[in-house]
Amino acid sequence: MSNGNARTVREEWGTRFGFLMAMLGAMVGAGNIWRMPFTTGQNGGGTFLIAYALLLFLIAIPGLMAETMLGRYTGKGVIGSFKQILGDKRYAGFALVVVLVNVAVMSYYSTIIGWSMYYGGHSLLLTFFESGFEATPFWESFVGSPLLTIGTHTLTMAAIAGVLVFGIKRGIERVVKYVMPFLVIALIAIGVRGLTLPGGMEGLAFAFTPEWNYFLRGDMWVAALGQALFSTGLGWGIALTYGSYLRKHDDVALGGGVFTAVGNTSIGLLAIFAVFPVVFAFGLEPAGGANLMFISLVQVFPQLAGGPLWAIGFFLGFFFATFSSGIAITEVGVTTVTEETRLSRTQSVLAVVGVIWLLGLPSAYDSSFLSAMDYIFGNFGFPLATLCIIWLVGWKLGPERARVLDLNRNADLYVGSWWNGVVKYIIPVVLVFIIGNGAVNSLGTDNQTLMIGGIALMFVLTAVSIWIMRIVPDGKSSDDSVAASQGGD
Repeated sequence: MSNGNARTVREEWGTRFGFLMAMLGAMVGAGNIWRMPFTTGQNGGGTFLIAYALLLFLIAIPGLMAETMLGRYTGKGVIGSFKQILGDKRYAGFALVVVLVNVAVMSYYSTIIGWSMYYGGHSLLLTFFESGFEATPFWESFVGSPLLTIGTHTLTMAAIAGVLVFGIKRGIERVVKYVMPFLVIALIAIGVRGLTLPGGMEGLAFAFTPEWNYFLRGDMWVAALGQALFSTGLGWGIALTYGSYLRKHDDVALGGGVFTAVGNTSIGLLAIFAVFPVVFAFGLEPAGGANLMFISLVQVFPQLAGGPLWAIGFFLGFFFATFSSGIAITEVGVTTVTEETRLSRTQSVLAVVGVIWLLGLPSAYDSSFLSAMDYIFGNFGFPLATLCIIWLVGWKLGPERARVLDLNRNADLYVGSWWNGVVKYIIPVVLVFIIGNGAVNSLGTDNQTLMIGGIALMFVLTAVSIWIMRIVPDGKSSDDSVAASQGGD
């Protein structure tokens, strides 16, 4: 793109509602609809939810405020923000770490989106209600077929490209304004239906009744902390990227922090309302994970009056949740490539989606590879990426400067000086603890080799990223960069 063709205004969200739905859609995904119900089931029900809420407000909300603020303050993507705050590109390699972690995660997350797409499609075809349908063989034949798993992975990335090529306002915002309300309505409807089932209230009693002895179990607190960080997407670069498209008068503290975290948690609780009454009414295992989602619940819907409607609502809602998250994760790379190279928006979308599709083939082909990737990046990649962003705000920009200059500007919710210490000290310490705890708990287990390989990979990823950013010249002038993320060419 020539300088003469460069636009002078960076694209912005069309409405506050659109931004809020985009943030909510980015954070709501498999972590809420799938992971939160069975993690709650594994960790004492109500006790886990109390711990989760405490850690959400102590860690996740201040962190989301910091990340969203950073994007609005700089008006740039991940690498552009690091360059602007640091003043040079010697340490911009840490920004590249964030982007590469996102690309790696999306490479296997797209397979999970493909799973939800496949089941959403079959719910519309009423496959689960056909005579002789068996849930376990159906699931095993699907994940055991490379043609189907790679095919759904390919369709997923093609659909995401089709949204992102239109940009922020005409692409992402237009989609999330419809799919997120549908998800909420579907979960509420299924939850209400579940409560009318015999034994349904027992499921809620289990989910919300604290087992106080769990408060003394360290693994429960670690699980709650992991859920708070995983489900809100703190430090993935998503909040930074979406925040960079905010207007200067938009409220970061309330919209990018509190609303996002509380809305995210509310949908997680709605998922519990939708899943646990059904689980207990039909005697299913509440800690079943993927089996609960794709095998057990599929067998339940035919036993419900109006079962096809509940199945369609649930599986389409699950697909919309994962798909909106996939859009957000991919947008981190698209914004970065658009700003840091001379590629147009369309070219950047095709480049990033193409790389993710290629890297995702092993995960689509073999679910055990997907599990290994999820372990490595869930335990070490995400915390490392979050550390990079929090380090930039807490130790380079400075939390007091960030709070006074940007976070509290036009804010309906005033953020006090307590925020400074949380961002500068508490969040980094917690993240280091997560990495250390994941490593220690893996010693002597089947995951020990993966743990060693994962830590080694993070060291290599960081070193290579720093080296790349030091030797690669800037690909786009400041005039060109303002055209980032406009739809089309």
